Order: sequence, then C-alpha cells, then structure tokens
Amino acid sequence: MNLPHLMSLASHLASHGFFCLRFTCKGLNIVHRIKAYKAVLNYLKTSGEYKLAGVFLGGRSMGSRAAASVICHIEPDEADDFVRGLICISYPLHHPKQQHKLRDEDLFRLKDPVLFVSGSADEMCEKNLLEKVAQKMQAPNKIYWIEKANHSMAVKGRSTNDVFKEINTQILSWIQEITEMDKK
Repeated sequence: MNLPHLMSLASHLASHGFFCLRFTCKGLNIVHRIKAYKAVLNYLKTSGEYKLAGVFLGGRSMGSRAAASVICHIEPDEADDFVRGLICISYPLHHPKQQHKLRDEDLFRLKDPVLFVSGSADEMCEKNLLEKVAQKMQAPNKIYWIEKANHSMAVKGRSTNDVFKEINTQILSWIQEITEMDKK
C-alpha cells in the first residue's frame, strides 16, 4: 500500500477526480491476496458508504495477478458491470528465467478491458511473451511499455518521479478512454 508507485498513482488519479482505495496484503500467498481483494471489492459495492458506478481494479506485480484472478472469478449473477477494467503494473507473467511456466490462465478468462504497464526489461514479464498472451486474450487490452524499465520500474538514467509521471499519465488516459466509451 505504501509503495511509492501506488501512492503516486493514487494521488494522481485523485487529483483528477477519481476515488482511490489502496490496501495491502503482506506475504506472497496468492490465495490470501485474492480473498482480501474480493472482500474489499464486495465492501465497495455493497457498503452504501460510497456511491460508485463502477471500479477499475489494479495492482503492481502479484497485486495485479490477484486482481486479474478476482475479476475472472466473479460469478455470472454478480457480473453487473461494476468492474470496468483491470490495470496491471508489472504483471508477473513468469518467474525470472522461467519463461516456460507462464502465469497466463486467468488472463485468458478476462472479458473486461485490461491495461498492462510493463518494463521492456522486466525479468518477470518478457516483452514478446506478454505480447503473444495479449494477442490471444478475449478481453480488449493495451500494453504500454516503459522503455528499459525492470520489474520495479527502475530505469537507469531516469528519475523515479519521471517514470511515475509517465506511468500515471498513461493509466489516467486509459481510464478516461474507457469511461468515455461507457458513456456512449
């Protein structure tokens, strides 16, 4: 939750009128993360405290994988367009040096729009592999590459804030594009 990437993104989106909720799950247990994500999504949808027409789910690294799993496991009777899309920052498509074991099964089940923001030098998401997966997905999707960025979105010779600004601008633009299409 206190990752600088996510704090910067939430601040940027909020400054453009979007309600942002951040939460964190300690540890790498994907099942635990999915349960927590489902609970947060259910709370937002049913609490009455927030009058939201819809949400974009997202995360960084394993958080984006958990968000993808949550969306593709929404029951058909719960599918009421509350989830408008998925934002995957540094999606962990594979373990480092294990490109033969892809974590792509949930991506193929998605139907909502997906934005991938990945580094072209991400050791956990080889560029050509993500592009092949994206071509096979049924969900409309877009990949935005941060040139020379690794899995942490670090780019030699660029400031962290400069990289964050690029990421934030792309995500905001994509969300605005999706919400404008929803109005038509």
